[in-house]
Amino acid sequence: MPINKDAVGSKGSARTWAWDSRDALIYALGVGCGVADPVGSELEFTTENTMGVDQKVLPTFGVLAGFNAQGGKSAMSGIGTYDPRMLVHGEQGIRLHRPIPVAGEITLVDEITGIYDKGKGAVVATKAVATLTADGQPLFELTSSVFIVGEGGFGGDRGPSDKTNVAPERAPDHSVTYQTREDQALLYRLSGDRNPLHSDKKFSDVGRFPKPILHGLCTYGFTGRALLSALCGNEPARFKAMEGRFSSPVLPGEALTIRIWTGEGDAGTAIFQTVGGDGRVVLNNGGFSYS
Repeated sequence: MPINKDAVGSKGSARTWAWDSRDALIYALGVGCGVADPVGSELEFTTENTMGVDQKVLPTFGVLAGFNAQGGKSAMSGIGTYDPRMLVHGEQGIRLHRPIPVAGEITLVDEITGIYDKGKGAVVATKAVATLTADGQPLFELTSSVFIVGEGGFGGDRGPSDKTNVAPERAPDHSVTYQTREDQALLYRLSGDRNPLHSDKKFSDVGRFPKPILHGLCTYGFTGRALLSALCGNEPARFKAMEGRFSSPVLPGEALTIRIWTGEGDAGTAIFQTVGGDGRVVLNNGGFSYS
């Protein structure tokens, strides 16, 4: 059965995900915290017992819910059959209602919000709401889209354009560069995404990559760290929302530079791009909200 374009509006069943302090620490290491200065400015994310420092959770930690929530079915299970090897992560967003606790459990319910015909493939957009079990109140929302090669041509709507959050033609107001490790993907995969594309060279050879590539959500996490540091003083409570479009794969060991523009829209908003070591844009059309 081809992609079911009538699946728009359908919801998955409730799934749950519980995490603890260790999970938050492993994620922080997986997105590069502590690499440049292990005993420096990010100890609140990498340690739980530093004197005078309370552990905090990186805001982008919430994106792990999509991989780790268990016990039900994702809304994606209702869109029809397709070759999972042809699926590429297109966009990712997160909106936080409050800081993520060091340990907790959420219930996640996702919904298909759009299925678009791009000719050479189909785009499937989803939204998921995470509710904290402890109080029954929303904790964060995730938006995402995937591009499935070869599943287009069904005559559907092409969907919205990608003209939002366009980087201005001027120097950025902030520029943050982080060096990824050669084993960065091996660290990040411990947070839940065990796709062999990021660890097995025989698998990545099929895609004609020179070596296993970095997870897109790892690049997303590096970018979130830069935004948190440059605009929020490393205070997760000030981090409100982040969205962006994946535009090029990253190889472990590359440097990532996050370019940030403020003053282009409403107060408390910014536009960003992340570029690889050779200057190509790897995360584009980035929008950020903060207080």
